[in-house]
Amino acid sequence: MAGVAGTVLKRPAAGSVPDAPGSYQFLDGEGRVIYVGKAKSLRSRLNNYFGSHLPLRTRQMVESAASLEWIQVANEVEALMLEFSLIQRHRPRFNVRYTDDKSYPFLCVTMVDEWPRAMVMRGRRRKGNRYFGPYGHAYAIRDTLDLLLRTFPIRTCTDGKFRRYASLGKPCLLYHIEKCSGPCVGEVSADDYAEMVAELLRFLEGDSDPVLDRLECEMSAASAELDYERAARLRDRLAAVRKAVETQQMVGSRREDFDVIGVADDALEAAVQVFFVRRGRVMGRRGFTIDKAEELDRAELVSRALERLYFDDNPLGWPKQVLVPALPAEAGLYTEWLSEMRESQVQIRVPQRGAKRALQATVTRNAEESFARHRLKRSTDHNSRARALNELQQHLGLAEAPLRIECYDMSHLSGQDYVGSMVVLEDGLPKKADYRRFKIRSVPGNDDFAAMHEVLTRRLSGYLEQRARPVAERDGRFSYPPQLLLVDGGKGQLGVAVQVLEELGLDDEIPAAALAKQFEEVFVPGQPEPVRIPRQSEALYMLQRIRDESHRVAVAYHRSLRDKRMTASALDGISGLGPARKARLTKELGGVRAVQRAGLQELKALPWLPDRVAENVHTAFGGTVS
Repeated sequence: MAGVAGTVLKRPAAGSVPDAPGSYQFLDGEGRVIYVGKAKSLRSRLNNYFGSHLPLRTRQMVESAASLEWIQVANEVEALMLEFSLIQRHRPRFNVRYTDDKSYPFLCVTMVDEWPRAMVMRGRRRKGNRYFGPYGHAYAIRDTLDLLLRTFPIRTCTDGKFRRYASLGKPCLLYHIEKCSGPCVGEVSADDYAEMVAELLRFLEGDSDPVLDRLECEMSAASAELDYERAARLRDRLAAVRKAVETQQMVGSRREDFDVIGVADDALEAAVQVFFVRRGRVMGRRGFTIDKAEELDRAELVSRALERLYFDDNPLGWPKQVLVPALPAEAGLYTEWLSEMRESQVQIRVPQRGAKRALQATVTRNAEESFARHRLKRSTDHNSRARALNELQQHLGLAEAPLRIECYDMSHLSGQDYVGSMVVLEDGLPKKADYRRFKIRSVPGNDDFAAMHEVLTRRLSGYLEQRARPVAERDGRFSYPPQLLLVDGGKGQLGVAVQVLEELGLDDEIPAAALAKQFEEVFVPGQPEPVRIPRQSEALYMLQRIRDESHRVAVAYHRSLRDKRMTASALDGISGLGPARKARLTKELGGVRAVQRAGLQELKALPWLPDRVAENVHTAFGGTVS
């Protein structure tokens, strides 16, 4: 790695930049990464940034930069992966940003469990489980799952419900209506259950013919044996499976696995839609938007879409073919990268004719419709946020529009469970990854001013510590200063904020204000009278929104601490009895009261509980150790 320091970006010395693949980073005067790129040749790429005819956004980025660093790697694929890793870590302001249309539902089979469970879920996916989707609507996947349970009756209950019925020794209603095989009470063997799960997975992967053939054979055999009741049940199962198959649109041959990407964009943003096709059927779809913080032509836009799509955990596995509206920039690099991930050849191509061309047009229409809805919403949201920030700059006399606003609030009950919250708006939108919660350490009683002083000192001291570190050693916590520090309260709370800023030498760098609940008055330093922001203005609405959010976060944290304290277990504080042992002990003995009544020998009989810990538990509840 090498770097060039200075407040104004200087061109690297001739010959100092290697003619090799790698990733480069532009940094601002505070040492924050503002742009990350990759290059086949670092020397050639970086020379382009010091030419005289740069695009507008590129020129803005270069003018905002104070230093430049680079990391050399072995090949282009490593450069691509390093670039993505650095973007995920630093979230540079001049790199493109992605927003999913929404949290899409998946069908999950929990392979990490002893008895795997089928469930509809959203959000973060857990390694080891199998996922199918994403799907456009949760109700559609629930209907499909309901149809499949008669043929593949695996459990859908939570772990708590599973354990409860296992302890009762009788199955729930789903067993009696033949939508569960009853593993909780031993009505199915582990081998049969595993085979049932494997069949369901094969079906969800698109291999439906073996299931249909088996059901037809079993139905014919039952009918031949005059077991008409069983034949009728199998007929109903066969109809349910066929209906589930019909919900999966057939768009290719049974041997084809491919993804189709459609794009619609304007100068600022783009919408991307993706259809996942496995064994010729559309098995899921996904959509997201790209904020063009850097200038992108169509080829570069496709490159960013591929990175977003395939750097994420891919629940349906890697396709053999990716159909795109235009070949990505450096198409050979992306083909090599995807082939390495799949461990076999992957083709990226633009369909020219036939069914795949028609499917590409369908996916593109989906992207255009999604983008039209997004632009309608964006025109309102973006304009109102811009007005609010400009109004705040004007009313509060700020040097610049406050693109990053932090708001602080306290919560407690008679001085107990004293906490503080810090919430963040960036570009007028909540940035929840930067929210922080504080447990008050040094305030013995009910003193909001002292609590506010502690919270602000901890936060701003953290910023100063981060600023003093080399860039490579910064961990992201408190790395960015606010452009407006807002406290919930009146003149008293504002005085505390000003005091902390002066103590830390930040009063000339960070402006502060306070928003009082009564009359929604805004106080700023040096003015005895509040600033009157018009009642219906976007600026006041933005301040109210962040103030209410900080109050919500503080109250929620206070309640969680209070609930934890009020529900403390009698087993807390026993030497050698940590959370895992405590949970296992109460589960095996049947609750805390049962643990309290247990004899020493009963405790020592547990093979996983050390004798020393058993003696500590027994002694804690009045027993004696001989």
